[in-house]
Amino acid sequence: MITKSHATNAQHGTNFWHATLTNVDGKTPQMVRVTGKCKTWKTRPDEFKLPVARGMYEHGYITHETAEDWKSTEWE
Repeated sequence: MITKSHATNAQHGTNFWHATLTNVDGKTPQMVRVTGKCKTWKTRPDEFKLPVARGMYEHGYITHETAEDWKSTEWE
């Protein structure tokens, strides 16, 4: 699980791995890399939005709602 602390301290290019989704080979976990600064709000201190990219054309966010699905270390 990624915490708000992980998200706010993540540098551009930091990798995160999905806890359950795998790549096409069925063995390696899907990986995303951080592409920008983590967005936080003063009025909602527990929420965050971290921009990430997967591959060349897929972009999205890791948020406080999806943080439990992501890990900061690859599967063992």
